Amino acid sequence: MSTVSAAQTSRGRARRQQVPLAGHAEPGNIRRDPLPLLEASSAGRIARLVPLRYGRMLVSPFTFFRGAAMLQAHDLAGTPCSGIIQQICGDAHLGNFGGFASPERTLLFDLNDFDETHPGPWEWDVKRLAASFVLAARTAGFSRHSADEIVYRLVRSYQRWMAHYAEKGAMQVWYDRISYERLLDSIDDEHAREVLGREMKKAQKRTHERLLPKIGSKVEGRWQINDELPSLFHIFGENPVFGAEERKMLLGNRQALAQQLYGEYLATISISHRQLLERFSMQDLACKVVGVGSVGTRCLVLLLTDEQDKPLFLQIKEARPSVLAPYVPAGVSPYANEGQRVVVGKRLMQAFSDIFLGWSHAGGHHFYFRQLRDMKISPAIERYSPTVMALYGELCGWVLARAHARSGGFAGEISGYLGQDDEFASALVRYAAAYADQSERDYELFRAACLSGRLEAQSEDDFVAAMTGAL
Repeated sequence: MSTVSAAQTSRGRARRQQVPLAGHAEPGNIRRDPLPLLEASSAGRIARLVPLRYGRMLVSPFTFFRGAAMLQAHDLAGTPCSGIIQQICGDAHLGNFGGFASPERTLLFDLNDFDETHPGPWEWDVKRLAASFVLAARTAGFSRHSADEIVYRLVRSYQRWMAHYAEKGAMQVWYDRISYERLLDSIDDEHAREVLGREMKKAQKRTHERLLPKIGSKVEGRWQINDELPSLFHIFGENPVFGAEERKMLLGNRQALAQQLYGEYLATISISHRQLLERFSMQDLACKVVGVGSVGTRCLVLLLTDEQDKPLFLQIKEARPSVLAPYVPAGVSPYANEGQRVVVGKRLMQAFSDIFLGWSHAGGHHFYFRQLRDMKISPAIERYSPTVMALYGELCGWVLARAHARSGGFAGEISGYLGQDDEFASALVRYAAAYADQSERDYELFRAACLSGRLEAQSEDDFVAAMTGAL
């Protein structure tokens, strides 16, 4: 062990005296009404899409948890903190891990959503991940023992890999990547290898060229994105989602919006990638409704093509202040543009980030750019057995440890704090179960508010019917 690594480990051990590991079992600031926090998080979103957001959250306690990151952020502020503050994901639930292509076209497994990234306590990411696995396990009908075992193995994996990265140099950690081939080599279970192999094959087919004929049509020599409610529709033209005031806020017309966003964005990427984009011309711009927690934010898809009529899809996603911002001990983000906050967080935590990552703003809103669906795949966790789910948890623990070691440079200190025994893992098993209980209670209050009419929730079908009837 190097002198620097030994000093970090020693500092980490010393932190255990002030913040004992067993204290991490505490669920935090849970004596609060979830509804005002949830309603506050809907402020500033596209009003007509908020009922769809609530409808997606209403499906189960797990989908509610996914869409209610602000509740756990509030609650985590009352939990013990080792005092090690660094860049964290902010929303590290199990659905925010998956596969995507590196610039060299290698399929990597990594964190893939950073809307809430912010400097904060590393423990917060581990706790959100652990609680998400318990809720997913309960949704799948797994036993309490299975859920506990999944969390235990996840946290122990995080602990082992953090100790591994503590022994590596800064550049070794920075260049480390977790490819799907590397994952396959690390798995002994034959069934799990088959599941992973199938997901790899699916991802390799998710390219822009395959996507274009599925969501676009050529009209009079120009490609257009097809309207397909509730996921895709045009901002300008006939649709009841955006009112006149909203369109005016977004610069009044498609061409002005695209040019404003695109022009500023180009200045935030490298010269070489800017020159690459000069080989493409804009074809169309449409609105895309994504995820659960992001529903109601302004998310656009920009379609470009090159001289050979080959497509490039760029996703332009609104970046709102992180849900962590009011609660983290380190204060506000240093970036004036929230899109820049997201981009910097992605570049710090991901092994390889999209070459087209950049940021912009328009109509008082902040945005970030990235490629849309470039060999991206989310694991089909709803079909996992307890055994496969436990292996997936170990992989997520590995990825999160790598991301934290990379973004903060505190692997030695975190590893020293965690130690080698299972005290932290045991505490997180208790925390995850207690917080899943709290999320289920919050879900019931949310469900009652939807049934009473305090909150309006719409299913996908109801939303489409309402939109179609309003045309």
